[in-house]
Amino acid sequence: MAGKLYYSRGDPDLLALLVIWETEESAARFELIEGRCPHPLKSGRGVVLELASGERIFSVSEICRLSCEGEGDEGGKGLTRKGSPEQQARVDYWLDWGCGQLKSAVHSTVVAGEPTHDLLTCLGRLESHLSLGHHYLVPEGLSLADILVWCRLYALMSPDNPVSQVFHKDHLLVCQWFISLARLPGFSSAQWKDAGSAAHLKFILAKSSSHTPTEKSTQQPCQTGSTPVQKAGVVKAESKSSAHKRGGPQKGKGQGGKGQQNKAEPKQSQQPPAEVVMAQEKVPAEELAEARKMWAEHVRGVAREPRDPLEPILPVPGEKNILITSALPYVNNVPHLGNIIGCVLSADVFARYCRLRGYNTLYICGTDEYGTATETKALEEGLTPQEICSKYFAIHDEVYKWFNIEFDVFGRTSTPQQTEITQEIFWQLHRKGFISTEKVDQLLCQNCDRFLADRFVEGTCPLCAYEDARGDQCDKCGRLINATELKSPRCKVCGSSPVIKTSDHIFLDLDKLQPTVVEWFKEASKKGVWSQNALNITSAWVRDTLKPRCISRDLRWGTPVPLEGFTEKVFYVWFDATIGYISITACYTPEWRQWWKNPDDVQLYQFMAKDNVPFHSVVFPCSLLGANDGYTIVNHLSSTEYLKYEDGKFSKSRGVGVFGIDAKNTGIPSDVYRFYLLYVRPETQDSTFNWSDFVAKNNSELLNNLGNFINRCLVFIRNSFDRKIMEMQLTDEDYNVVAMVTRELRGYNVCLETLKLRDALKHILAISRLGNGHIQSEKPWKLVKGSPEEIARAGSLLSFCANIVCLLSVLLHPYMPETSAEIQRQLNVSEGCDVLEDSFTVFLKSGHQIGEVSTIFSRIIPFTILIFRSRDRCSLK
Repeated sequence: MAGKLYYSRGDPDLLALLVIWETEESAARFELIEGRCPHPLKSGRGVVLELASGERIFSVSEICRLSCEGEGDEGGKGLTRKGSPEQQARVDYWLDWGCGQLKSAVHSTVVAGEPTHDLLTCLGRLESHLSLGHHYLVPEGLSLADILVWCRLYALMSPDNPVSQVFHKDHLLVCQWFISLARLPGFSSAQWKDAGSAAHLKFILAKSSSHTPTEKSTQQPCQTGSTPVQKAGVVKAESKSSAHKRGGPQKGKGQGGKGQQNKAEPKQSQQPPAEVVMAQEKVPAEELAEARKMWAEHVRGVAREPRDPLEPILPVPGEKNILITSALPYVNNVPHLGNIIGCVLSADVFARYCRLRGYNTLYICGTDEYGTATETKALEEGLTPQEICSKYFAIHDEVYKWFNIEFDVFGRTSTPQQTEITQEIFWQLHRKGFISTEKVDQLLCQNCDRFLADRFVEGTCPLCAYEDARGDQCDKCGRLINATELKSPRCKVCGSSPVIKTSDHIFLDLDKLQPTVVEWFKEASKKGVWSQNALNITSAWVRDTLKPRCISRDLRWGTPVPLEGFTEKVFYVWFDATIGYISITACYTPEWRQWWKNPDDVQLYQFMAKDNVPFHSVVFPCSLLGANDGYTIVNHLSSTEYLKYEDGKFSKSRGVGVFGIDAKNTGIPSDVYRFYLLYVRPETQDSTFNWSDFVAKNNSELLNNLGNFINRCLVFIRNSFDRKIMEMQLTDEDYNVVAMVTRELRGYNVCLETLKLRDALKHILAISRLGNGHIQSEKPWKLVKGSPEEIARAGSLLSFCANIVCLLSVLLHPYMPETSAEIQRQLNVSEGCDVLEDSFTVFLKSGHQIGEVSTIFSRIIPFTILIFRSRDRCSLK
């Protein structure tokens, strides 16, 4: 098979290919070209295969598979994936895991310089799997999965890397597996060819003398739970040809060759290929006692009474009243995935969580419809501004409904209520002396014959020299600027250079309000939950001297300025856009003041991307504090960093990225997008939407972890117990799981209360792994074939695990609402179980009958990544 392989020296992806070529005589070789692939979709590190046909393949697992298929019809003998479907599925699982979860964990560890929680979780998973007596990742022998996982870990085994000590100290079986493979000729020769790192290789092999037990050694590998662990034999060097023919090391004590089952090794049960046993921690006695008590009492809260949809949600005295907003999207923009995770999806997760906790919750959003952007779009399409708003409002509404964003109110800002409330706040500020007027130099585009609003001027930032700064703010340094301060300004519509012309405008005197807003911010940030970037951005603003800010514009489409002499102007969109939260609520209920003039009884949570922070944490609070009319002001502010697309930015104009309509057209359920966006939510730093990782997370975390546990549990109950929940007589091991699940549940609640949405999701996956590990440890597939007592134990175990499934359905509701509903349908429970407590207690009692069982998730074929990438441009022109 002809092809060019672009690579970077030292890249683990390249090392994997070299190991294959050194191990498989019949593997297809490619022409090696050092350097980056000359292709816009792949500008970063990593191997890229360019076939003779011109097709480019970016997935290392797919490249390795192509190489393993070899030049002949039969391919290589040692690493081929041509076997039973079960074998192929097992290899696929570990490939997805290695290229997804493990790769991410290794990267975060390299960046941090110390073992991260994700890495320790991965090593624990690998240690548990090897504790079953496996010498390789799949029982059939050495596979492509071993090579890719080994290469991922290779960088951490450097002698000068302190992380390597984690292997030798706490993960002995992983270390033994790693060293055994390192001693194979194909692995060792590949290392020399890749980097010539003699010191690295000698360091690894030197560990074998102290960490690979011999037959005479009395050292025993650490025990994991109650699972027996066998000794790992010393791997003897052998010729490349004999190694690849048998697919692994030479057969010796405690080892079986490829396709053989050693008598000392237990037979593999017919279990799903993704199974991994977790080492269960023994919880302290007091924690175990609490778990027993809570389970025995099985007292669960009662779901809030369904509200009358015709009656508005209003604050209730004495209850926890939560008002949630997400930043109002510009109406004429089609939202992309970065927009969605930055505001509406994050707020939706928190709103759903609050409802599960029984909080009285109102979630509002809407489209921001005024301003130059709308006027310009209307001119482009030959419509009126109102018509353009109605057209794109429908698009936003469709996208958010597909993503299952459950607003209580989704409104618009082009309403009479917006005009009334904005003008009321303006007059309150005017009467209190916080409004002034000045002559302003503005930019006039003579070609377009119109004054240019700030966002339709681009140029070089006068503060940091960023060349694509907007007329109101620089996206690079984050500082606010005036359009006339830009160097080399240009009209964003036609590209011509505008001229300066003087015009009278009104200003909000932020300088006069600075002492008030500083005092408010100190108190709000101390009592509330603010993301770190929100704190940093706001602190920088209030630390500097605030200046009067122009709040009027020479436009026709907007909220009219009511002041005499200025009635031909409209309010600047960032003065009145945030007031849109209030006016949208006023459109929802005439009792809007119960929410927006009730700071003692209402907690306001606001969600946005970081570029919107100063308008919500300084400008909007200044307006409300200056009006001095008892307004509810933000208590908690959650702002994200930016979500990038592959190796660049989302861009509608360049057709780069996944937009709402594109996501729908892939045929992948919206819940999968929700899951991945929240899994990579840019909470503390920029993150990336990557198609390869998207597919890997679906296949590993959803299908092989979560879906595997749910399906195997319910299928067992259906097939062996006539779909009935049996009497549950919990053992000490069961109660230990109850305690550990309760830990994760409480961690989940703490994360969501503190707006750490990404971290809360990891607690859900940890509970699923606990359930998977418990089933694997107890082996119900054997119990159901045993004595009456063993059958009863199987029924108790599986019924107990079905309760874990039910808990998972509740925890998943904020993240994957359709999946949550489907699990509850299969469990045959109502939405009444959607009550979130602080302890794991009984959901399903003895005698309950579950419903029809089916698979929850579907595998995404990695090859379809190429199709998705080809569709990654917005279909709206």
